[in-house]
Amino acid sequence: MLIDLLPLTSSDQSLIWEMLYQAIYVPPGTEPPAKSILEVPDIAQYAAGWGRDGDMGLKALDNGTPVGAAWLRLIQGYGHVAGDIPELTIAVLPADRGQGIGTELLKELIDIASQCYGGISLSVVGDNPAMRLYEKLGFQIVEADGASYTMLLRMDE
Repeated sequence: MLIDLLPLTSSDQSLIWEMLYQAIYVPPGTEPPAKSILEVPDIAQYAAGWGRDGDMGLKALDNGTPVGAAWLRLIQGYGHVAGDIPELTIAVLPADRGQGIGTELLKELIDIASQCYGGISLSVVGDNPAMRLYEKLGFQIVEADGASYTMLLRMDE
């Protein structure tokens, strides 16, 4: 598999919405939520009006077909830590998970973001396998709320 990483643009709005849906962690044996969950304002803010100042992200293409995306936004979402620290959203299509695509996306996005931001934050449920990736790349838990964790990668240390 040869993956190309390209910048997300405002013309990728439908891809961003699909990847936002794919980013919602669904534990094994659990039914995924209805797509209408994307209309919930606290969730919609991660994708609505993509392309504004401060937005940055990448899409992963396999022979021209999108298989994943990762992006950063300055919002007050589930993983908010500070107004100048963007929150991460990342997803890889289920059929393409476990092949290193998420790792490639995140490493490249961290490299790009390190020139603009002092850190990146995110929210993750503790039993989400992606948590191992975040820890491997240097994200640290800064807050716990039940089974959900806010993690922060500091770029300025």
